[in-house]
Amino acid sequence: MIQRYTRNKKGRDFAIGDIHGCFQRLRGLLNEAGFDPAVDRLFSVGDLVDRGDDSEQVLSWLALPWFHAVRGNHEDTAIRYAAKKSVNIAMYSANGGDWFMALTPERQQLFAAAFEQLPLAIEVETVNGLVGIVHADCPLADWGEFRALLESLGDSVQQQDREPCMWSRHRITAMDRTEVAGIRAVVVGHTPLEQPVILGNVYHIDTGGWMETGRFSLLNLDLLNIKAYA
Repeated sequence: MIQRYTRNKKGRDFAIGDIHGCFQRLRGLLNEAGFDPAVDRLFSVGDLVDRGDDSEQVLSWLALPWFHAVRGNHEDTAIRYAAKKSVNIAMYSANGGDWFMALTPERQQLFAAAFEQLPLAIEVETVNGLVGIVHADCPLADWGEFRALLESLGDSVQQQDREPCMWSRHRITAMDRTEVAGIRAVVVGHTPLEQPVILGNVYHIDTGGWMETGRFSLLNLDLLNIKAYA
């Protein structure tokens, strides 16, 4: 449920906001940013699929050695749909899930199996300290306690304990600037914003790169500076 990556001493590490099936657009911005897959790494805040036209490319992206992602609520919904668990079909369709529901059951299982391998959280060591990545929010006030919870429970983490990581919008709606203790920064997506928002040490970087009028925001994890790409 949590994966840790040691410091990248050869290149740069970036985090990207919600992709939502816009992998071709993402490829273009990486070229524009001078991303070098031989030495650079890209970390996704989740919600890799739905809404865009390229959702089925997600498996090839997850196979790339330099691309790493946490599980978003859209991946979690796909997992539950494939397992025939309770899903609001109308809401799933409205939020871009038609491509997944149209797949054969065998194909659905293939994607769901890949999504089940995605952790709830990622830690990345940087030259200036540890950076955490989670889709929606860190549900505890201390990252060390959050890490300990995930490590102790592993795959047995219950759905009610997973949901705040993937669904919560409390911090951004309340504009809560309380820092998460025990970590340099926490990077999240989930809530589309016109501009990146930094609340305490929590960086909200989903700026709607999957929308026609939105932009992708790319966060350098060493420098914690953000650049937007149309």
